[in-house]
Amino acid sequence: MIRTPLSFLPYLLAAVMVAGGFLWHEGDIAAVRIRAQGVAAIGGPFSLTDQYGVSRNSAYFRGRFMLVYFGYTYCPDICPTTLAVVADALGKLGKSADQVAPIFVTLDPERDTPGVLKAYLKSFDPRFVGLTGSPKAIAEVAHAYRVYYREHPLKGGGYALDHSSQIYLMGPDGKFIAVFDETLGPDGLAAALRKYL
Repeated sequence: MIRTPLSFLPYLLAAVMVAGGFLWHEGDIAAVRIRAQGVAAIGGPFSLTDQYGVSRNSAYFRGRFMLVYFGYTYCPDICPTTLAVVADALGKLGKSADQVAPIFVTLDPERDTPGVLKAYLKSFDPRFVGLTGSPKAIAEVAHAYRVYYREHPLKGGGYALDHSSQIYLMGPDGKFIAVFDETLGPDGLAAALRKYL
């Protein structure tokens, strides 16, 4: 059977799609390589209130690593799980843990007062610093750390928060170093932290 030029069209389109996909993929890899070379713009100065009602700003933590997690005390699952992982990891670090300030920043300042944070955090580790502030101050810190959060109403009344769940490691100079999540588990997180301490 003699093929007309139109009969080759499906094959030509397939070849173009494969070549285009290859070029797009190569460009995507190059873009990832370029992004990986810079320093992530995560973190920044803040001034909030700790669980004892004392004003704490970012300068207070200079000279120590900060392990920062954003959540809220009414969170039913991921927050307590993550805080337990951080607490266990710190326990595995021994004296090296003194170089780390574990910080829990609430995303729910309306309910998470200093007293609420104090009662909540003592269930995990006495080294935790709980931070709260005005909704505006919390929004600014969350934005600086690229944290997503959104309030949604519950059927029985009240509300919950959807939020991202990362553990940020900031250096003694306050600059971003790495990000982790609770799936590492205590052993994995402790091992990751040892590389920097």
